[in-house]
Amino acid sequence: MKTNNEVQQLQAYGWNDYWETALSAQNETIKRLSPSRVVAQFSHSYNIMTESGEHSAVVTGKFEFNAVKRGDYPAVGDWVMVEHLPGETRSVIHAVLPRKTAMVRKAAGNVIEDQIIGANLDYLFIVNALNQDFNLRKIERFLVAAWESGAQPVVLLTKADLCEHPESFARQVEDVAPGVPVHFISALLNQGKEDLSEYLRPGITIGVTGSSGVGKSTLLNWLAEKSLQEVQGIREDDARGRHTTTHRELFLLANGALVMDTPGMRELQLWDASEGWQHAFADIETLAEQCRYRDCRHEADPGCAVIEAMNTGELDPKRFANYKKTARELAHLARKEQANSGKTSQRTNRPKTSKSSLRPNKKSYLQED
Repeated sequence: MKTNNEVQQLQAYGWNDYWETALSAQNETIKRLSPSRVVAQFSHSYNIMTESGEHSAVVTGKFEFNAVKRGDYPAVGDWVMVEHLPGETRSVIHAVLPRKTAMVRKAAGNVIEDQIIGANLDYLFIVNALNQDFNLRKIERFLVAAWESGAQPVVLLTKADLCEHPESFARQVEDVAPGVPVHFISALLNQGKEDLSEYLRPGITIGVTGSSGVGKSTLLNWLAEKSLQEVQGIREDDARGRHTTTHRELFLLANGALVMDTPGMRELQLWDASEGWQHAFADIETLAEQCRYRDCRHEADPGCAVIEAMNTGELDPKRFANYKKTARELAHLARKEQANSGKTSQRTNRPKTSKSSLRPNKKSYLQED
């Protein structure tokens, strides 16, 4: 039986009744192991938070043998079931509890494979700087990924000290992100921290994502009120950031919130994000339902409510262009994944992947720098 201190250690990192229920559904062998949370991920090893403190960990040989794809391996934010090595601060990972939410990217290279960016996030802070890098279309793409992940997106406009009228930029974001909270902040001026208090609660996990140079690591240090991550300046000519964060890591703040810092993303590649796409562009989807013809392509069709909205200024043509562009990308990448899955099943003796697992829910695929 765990002591009160051991239980409190796990609860500090987000263990609650939800995870107790998830564990109760596992087999008896898994139940005999100890739950721990992955707080950092490296090439072939992990740092995990156990009931007795931080351990280094690797997966068992059986786990590695049974893993079909990269996304089957533990990721930062996962709750894993582990066996502690006696007398050591090392453990071995036997299983991953089913993820509540998951943000996923397409693995780098030409191989069609998933890679988890962060697991079991409650909120996702989409960070964009109020400098030359401010880009509504980029924010829209992050929103597609965020909604698909299952986490609640929140847009943070950083470096408000560089902008004379940050409120006007916040309104622009609100127009393309219906229902999504938008906040502008400045770590330099210590501005806007109080607006984030509703998210920074004990046991709540927050992922931070955005391009290099938008101030993600600065944001983490500011929220923590101490230096947790190294920060670097941006290039003066184009306001592009330099890589600072090189791996994903989960930090426990003094107020009890858990914040996950991630490497910067300059180019996003969405995958299997149809639900997130519909949610991010819900206003256009609503307009499309008002078109005269159900198969309206929103080009030159008579009675097209979408074209009418653009003519009257209700809908920004650039937003509609991004809507169509991301739809084409998702369709193309879905065909590519299906073709790749077919080739893989022909080359292996493993059972064929079910159709439902080819279209996992609550996931989005991103391409990092």
